[in-house]
Amino acid sequence: MGSEHEKAAVDTATVEVEGIPFPQEIAGAKTLSLVGHGVTDIEIHFLQIKFNAIGVYLDEGGIMEHLQSWKGKDQLQVEDDAFFSALVSAPVEKVLRVVVIKEIKGSQYGVQLESSVRDRLVAADRYDDDEEEALEKVAEFFQSKYFRPGSVVTFHFPATATAAEISFATEGKDEAKVAVENAAVAEMIQRWYLGGASAVSQTTVRSLADHFTALLSSP
Repeated sequence: MGSEHEKAAVDTATVEVEGIPFPQEIAGAKTLSLVGHGVTDIEIHFLQIKFNAIGVYLDEGGIMEHLQSWKGKDQLQVEDDAFFSALVSAPVEKVLRVVVIKEIKGSQYGVQLESSVRDRLVAADRYDDDEEEALEKVAEFFQSKYFRPGSVVTFHFPATATAAEISFATEGKDEAKVAVENAAVAEMIQRWYLGGASAVSQTTVRSLADHFTALLSSP
């Protein structure tokens, strides 16, 4: 599944995020549109260090049917938990494309993902042996990877499945994949990136809020 989304764009139009081109549309089961983008970063001694560029793709027609209760809202806010929960739970195909800007060990990324997702599961009282096993499998997948600049991590969330697939592609290596077969873990990975005020990339969720405000306020 991941390799299909890494093939070619539906058209040649792109949006640049920190100099990295993201196609405005990619081919999934349907055509998926770029609906939000941003970066993960951290400020150290007044310097902004940018780690990854992010593109969020989904079935825009399908999601709009799911978000009708927000129709006509003046401005969606990053703090609007109900909206971002609806975005995560919407039964539409979604793809998150994460492109590395600053190189790090894959194990560092895996530990951050594992810790953040576990915290969300514990807070929701949904962390048990099955979730622990699924999360450890994801962390192990990243353990041996090296995130060179330009490497791509793709998260694919099918419309009807309660699971996900993660792929990793870097120059000179075959694409690697791992399946996330636990619904709660797959959901919390989505929330890590799309979870509004608690998301790992505030620029991405701000972009999503602005994009959907424009769509939902139009006649």
